[in-house]
Amino acid sequence: MAANVYASATDGGSGGDSAETRSGTGVRTAGATIDCPDVGSKLTSVPEQARGEVDKELALLDEQIAKAYQRLSESAQQVQQDPGFADNAVVNPLKEKRAATLERIAIAIDRVGDRPEGLEALAACTVEDGNEAPAQGEGQDGGDEQPAEEQGQAGQEQGNGQGQGANGGQAGNGPVAADFADIKSVQPNANDKGAASGGSFATSCGVNENGLFNSDNIIAAPGVTNGAHHFHDYVGNQSNNAFASDQDLAKAETSCDDQGDKSSYYWPVVRLQNGAQEQDAQKPGGGIEGNAGEIVTPKQVTLTFVGNPREKVTAMPRLLRIITGDAKSFVNGPANANASWSCTGFEDRQLKDKYPLCPQGSDVVRTFKFQSCWDGRNIDSANHRTHVAFADAAGNCPSGFRPIPQLVQRIVYDIDAPSLQDGGRTTPLFAVDSFPEQLHKPVTDHGDFINIFDEDLMGEMVDCINDGRKCGAGADGGQDPAPGEEPQEEPTKTPEAPQEEPTKTPEAPQEEPTKTPEAPQEEPTKAPEAPQEEPTKTPDAPQNGNGGGKPGDQGDDGDDGDDGKGGAAKPPADEPDPEPEPGDASTAPGGAQPEVKATASADGGNAAEQGGGSKNGDDEDADGLGDSQAVGQATSAAPTPSVPSRTEPQAVGQGGLADTGAQLWPAAAGAVLVIAGFVVLRRVRRSHM
Repeated sequence: MAANVYASATDGGSGGDSAETRSGTGVRTAGATIDCPDVGSKLTSVPEQARGEVDKELALLDEQIAKAYQRLSESAQQVQQDPGFADNAVVNPLKEKRAATLERIAIAIDRVGDRPEGLEALAACTVEDGNEAPAQGEGQDGGDEQPAEEQGQAGQEQGNGQGQGANGGQAGNGPVAADFADIKSVQPNANDKGAASGGSFATSCGVNENGLFNSDNIIAAPGVTNGAHHFHDYVGNQSNNAFASDQDLAKAETSCDDQGDKSSYYWPVVRLQNGAQEQDAQKPGGGIEGNAGEIVTPKQVTLTFVGNPREKVTAMPRLLRIITGDAKSFVNGPANANASWSCTGFEDRQLKDKYPLCPQGSDVVRTFKFQSCWDGRNIDSANHRTHVAFADAAGNCPSGFRPIPQLVQRIVYDIDAPSLQDGGRTTPLFAVDSFPEQLHKPVTDHGDFINIFDEDLMGEMVDCINDGRKCGAGADGGQDPAPGEEPQEEPTKTPEAPQEEPTKTPEAPQEEPTKTPEAPQEEPTKAPEAPQEEPTKTPDAPQNGNGGGKPGDQGDDGDDGDDGKGGAAKPPADEPDPEPEPGDASTAPGGAQPEVKATASADGGNAAEQGGGSKNGDDEDADGLGDSQAVGQATSAAPTPSVPSRTEPQAVGQGGLADTGAQLWPAAAGAVLVIAGFVVLRRVRRSHM
């Protein structure tokens, strides 16, 4: 289905009536946006033969809205001077275009099925005040994890009028200061449900460090370039674009550690509103449509599949497609919203319609909990929603649905809290990419998933979850500190022990011997080397397979030391060379420890492993079964630039100075005896002269 339905198609959507009642006709501010009824929510049943044509027409509706919004934003001064300008120059022409498109949709469906009723009523759009939040209500997850009514208050005082009456942001269409809230002002509200299928299966697929982006959406707008009108990060499957067939996806490369997972995981990029000109600055879906600024590479991505609170899960069908959240929830309302924002150390506090202001040493976290019930028949549906559903608060699936593994997607960013008092000039604002008329509101956040697990690996996942085990290439990682526990801003480093220089054995003075028949010299026996032991893990060694950490990172968070702001496809930036991280093997305390390469850390992680897409070496579960002992890297983390290798002095054994002396004294004693023999021989010869 097309991009108009992209994460917003459901019977619970806004529709035409609520759009008109919320807007009225007198809203004419510089912060205005376009609100159109969601056509996809009315198209819950589209014959398979008509879907291709309907997809393209729905994508055209989105393009029409995007162009109308651009016209509206460029005409802010005329709108303020003439209240009728927006209707005459923007809204009415848009209505005519939409009416023609809706008629083509009706004809396409009528050819192979029953003509849909009432589409013509969805043509009219209105102008909305872009600074007013949509009506609050229960979100997509049945209400138990969507306390939207508790949101908003924390961010109201943050704005202090900043940006009101204007849309703000680098491209002038958001975000504004009122879109942010101090995470410390939010009361704990997360409600984690216990699971009957108490196991979990984690897959590690990187952080999109290779910079795979596009503004397509193969689920919502197959065959349509720029169907999403905003850029996505992609991990896992490397062939996802609007024109990829199921066969293309099945034979594609994957960034996942376990090559049996070719699934596609994607979400809108996060950008810093810092004036940077990215690769898409002059492209549709990018700067042309208001998505501007520096794309932030995630610091860490954790992809975990969990069980159902009531019963055991069944396998997902191959090529199952799921969209969670609503990319248009700012104008549609929160019925399908599933955004969840927080900070490391505070993940018992979740924000739905605000971006978090995190304290120093804490990172921004966005979390998606996908639908966990499947209708048992379809891998997709006309509106991309009705084939899957959320369980209720007690964990019960709707009638006719069965529980499947629930994807929980956690994405961490190293982003400093923006300076709201000066509109982000000192420290820039940040926001997700969005449809241009959605103004980068945090409530519009959403995620997409296509299941392309090998069937055997999917079976292993199901067994693992139902048996209550933790399995997978990304198991036991990415855990947040205990709820309410604030992250340490500067962890104290373990003091290094002073280095002692080994005492050298003094050399005996050598006298030039008189030329005489030389006594045969025996080669001193070489002292045997003590066997090298694997060095004991130091207290500041990286945890959970991490390659290092920035000051303020916590080991239990699984974060590495990358600043998260780089990317393979980004404009080059002048940055200082990275300093060696605590626990790096090349900078071991004391400097005398031997460099050990390709050795697994004590906790089962690979200390040398960085980024997604690389194998876990000897620690990986070679047969893919993922037994109950967690193996592999805990999370996918942004790659840390490698420290240049250096030659380390080769120490003899692992002992101290006493051990070294014990190995050398026989050789030293032999040398003294040889020298003494020469001295006695010389004196004897002199006495006979």
